Amino acid sequence: MNSMLSRVRAVAEQMVTSPEPAHARTAIIDIGSNSVRLVIYDGPRRIPFILFNEKVMAGLGASLARTGAIEPEAMERGLRAIGRFAHLCRSMKVAEIRCVATAAVRDATNGPDFIARAKAMGLTVELLTGAQEAIGAAMGVLSGIPGADGIVGDLGGGSLELARVRGGAVEQTISLPLGVLRLPQIRAKGPRALERSVAKMLDKAGWTPEPGLPFYMVGGSWRALARFDMQLTHFPLPVVHQYEMTAARAEQLTRIVSHVDKARLKQIPAMTGSRVPTLPDAAALLSVVVRQLKSSRLVVSAYGLREGLLYEALPPEIRGHDPLLVAAEAEGEAQARFRGHGDRIDRWIAPLFTDDDASARRIRRAACLLADVSWRANPDFRAERGVEIALHSNWVGIDAAERAMLGQALCSHFGGGVAPLPALERIARPERLQRAILWGLAIRLAQRMSGGVEAPLAVSRLERHGDRIDLYLRAEDADLYGEAVERRLRHLAQAMTLKYRMMNS
Repeated sequence: MNSMLSRVRAVAEQMVTSPEPAHARTAIIDIGSNSVRLVIYDGPRRIPFILFNEKVMAGLGASLARTGAIEPEAMERGLRAIGRFAHLCRSMKVAEIRCVATAAVRDATNGPDFIARAKAMGLTVELLTGAQEAIGAAMGVLSGIPGADGIVGDLGGGSLELARVRGGAVEQTISLPLGVLRLPQIRAKGPRALERSVAKMLDKAGWTPEPGLPFYMVGGSWRALARFDMQLTHFPLPVVHQYEMTAARAEQLTRIVSHVDKARLKQIPAMTGSRVPTLPDAAALLSVVVRQLKSSRLVVSAYGLREGLLYEALPPEIRGHDPLLVAAEAEGEAQARFRGHGDRIDRWIAPLFTDDDASARRIRRAACLLADVSWRANPDFRAERGVEIALHSNWVGIDAAERAMLGQALCSHFGGGVAPLPALERIARPERLQRAILWGLAIRLAQRMSGGVEAPLAVSRLERHGDRIDLYLRAEDADLYGEAVERRLRHLAQAMTLKYRMMNS
């Protein structure tokens, strides 16, 4: 036994565990033209969890186009909101508060009064320029969709920010006075007025379209529009982040929204009543913008300015971490039976899947990191719990098909069988789900081999030779190859149409 423990310790020293230490709570108070919002974050710095989120529809920019100022009632509502938010931050022991204001406060003649009154309450308001706002939104997209390559459009109440993102960097930005609170006045000038205004503004800003790029949609009104489309198309996964539409869909939605009863719009899940009146204008602007930019497709980002401000402040080495794997590791470690559990399983089963490409390897690794998330659940519902975590948890850096693969892997791992789930077949191709089933069966074997501790995995290994899987154990550890382990190895080999055997190492 001592020799076994020595080998375990030697291996453990080389293990990849949590890449960063616990971090103090941070908060963003975002003072926008439509809403004032507080978000408090906790957990890993690369992909922090939302601990608290509250929004007040203050409407600071509601009268800006007409009067040039924040109305007194909106001013008081906004100040009451940030006063409450500051109090909550103190109560929740937030270490760092960043309070930022965007177009409404920036453009209003009495914006300086708002900032001064906030300062008297103990809050320093950072007034973002249009360029800073665009960079923040773009950084938010890069945080949640690391491979983003295209145009980011952030639609707020007072302005529209555009940013070109490529290779993890922001290359060009502009800020246009096209927020949803300003659009009615523009559209009232005639059916083509918005098109003319957008074209003129883009030309004046010197923005040259690059045809064929995806357009990343940021902002509450555009997310609400995407949720409406999800309901229209009966999309089976109610997750808006990285939801995709064709560029032509924007024009179709413009026509549909203009004829839909507002009562029906309010029934859409996660659709706030305050967003409903903005949908026709938001849809019209989206249609015009993607036509002017000659965009190829639309991709929704749930991440925007607030997440971008956090991401921008990170050291480069932490920015480089994979957000899906960081989040999966944090979730898995919180419930794992030993530290580094998922990493150990991933390395143990990897020799069976050497033909996985890079995108498949990261989803497989995420499944391994989450391999213990259901072990405390009722045995009859472990597979269901695994699928629920994969599909509905707040992951980023993962599209719908990859969520389906993750869900199928966890389902098969937790005893859900070797057939693809019908609900997942609507999201991912059959061959991808079949691959995920094999991952799940391999993880299931690893869990049975381990017995919930690390030592058995450290003294055994899997190899694939031609048409056979070999499980290697030292002679002194051979008694680990029990009936239950043999059964799970057999099930995996059968699913892979391979033979199997146990070998002395």
